[in-house]
Order: sequence, then C-alpha cells, then structure tokens
Amino acid sequence: MSLIKLTIKGISYSQTQTGAYALVLSEMEGSRTLPIIIGAFEAQSIAIALEKEIRPPRPLTHDLFKTFSDRFQIEIKEVIIHKLVDGVFFSSLICEKDGEQEVIDARTSDAIAIAVRFQAPIYTYENILDKAGVYLKIEEELGLTDDAEDEITSEIDTILEVDKSDSYAEKSITELNQELDKAVANENYELAAKIRDEISKRS
Repeated sequence: MSLIKLTIKGISYSQTQTGAYALVLSEMEGSRTLPIIIGAFEAQSIAIALEKEIRPPRPLTHDLFKTFSDRFQIEIKEVIIHKLVDGVFFSSLICEKDGEQEVIDARTSDAIAIAVRFQAPIYTYENILDKAGVYLKIEEELGLTDDAEDEITSEIDTILEVDKSDSYAEKSITELNQELDKAVANENYELAAKIRDEISKRS
C-alpha cells in the first residue's frame, strides 16, 4: 500500500476534550486533513519546534532525543502513521545508523514532535485517511467561519493565545526584548509567545 505524505497544517484547541489539542495534518497532494488529539505538553513541544524564534534555555524531552540521536549518529528518516484503532493512532519512527534501518514504535504526538526536529517527512496510508480524514471542502457545510479556519492554520497563536488587552503595547521594543529574554529564561513560553507577537506586529 502506497504512502501519502502529510504536512502540519496547524494546532488548535480541541473542541471535544478539555485540556487537549487537535494537531491537524494535511495531505501534500490533496484536500484531506487528519486531525489528531494530543496532550498539552506534546502540543507545546511541536509548537516550539515550529517556532524558530523561541529557544528554551534547557532542552525539552524531544530536544534531548534529538541531541542524543545526533551524538550517536542516529538519523530519523521518516515517521509513518500506520494504524488507527478505536480512535487511537499508532506510529513508527524509521531510524538509520551505519546504513541499517530500525523501526521504533512511538506515540504519534511524540513521533511528530521528533520529526519536526529532524525535518523528517511524515506519512500515512490511504486506508487511514479514508477512515479518519476530513475533506477541506466540507468546512463551509459544517458552518466553519474564516476565523475558525485562521485558528487552525496558525500554528503558534492558536496554542498560545494572545491576550490583546495586556500592557505590552505600551512598552518599547527594547523593553519587550528584555521581557522576552526573561520569559524564555523562566520557561514561561505562553508569555514569551505573547511578547513575541507584540514585537512581530511592530516589525
């Protein structure tokens, strides 16, 4: 069965599970999306890997995995979402060292967080997309507004919501950069994202 390449479309708050997030993958050559429910930690880890401007002062678990793999010359070639059972996705990491490949079972959220760091492609099978995929063209029929679509396509802003009533608008760029450094040092990534967005608005 042929593999279908996926890309990360965005991360959004889950409408069905409190405290969870929906990671939305979309097929590269088609209109189907694959929504996967993931936890808050994994959502934050994926969002930070996608966001190039924020670097945590200490490595997250998936960063540690990347450093460990690099040190021992292990390469992640690809991630395959290979099974769906009772709403749970099963994935594999395809690893390579010294020309030999190994397949490692992994939670899908962890596998994708690692894939982003290795810039490894993500694949799934046609039968999984047939079973769990959602066609983009039905968004209008479901009553989704443009604002809802924007929420899905913004990887960072939807997971780390920006409070537009905060006082950062009154601060200078220098002060904002100081606040950003402090937030990252304290591992307060939600605050760092808010400050970064204020800086981006002015650039």
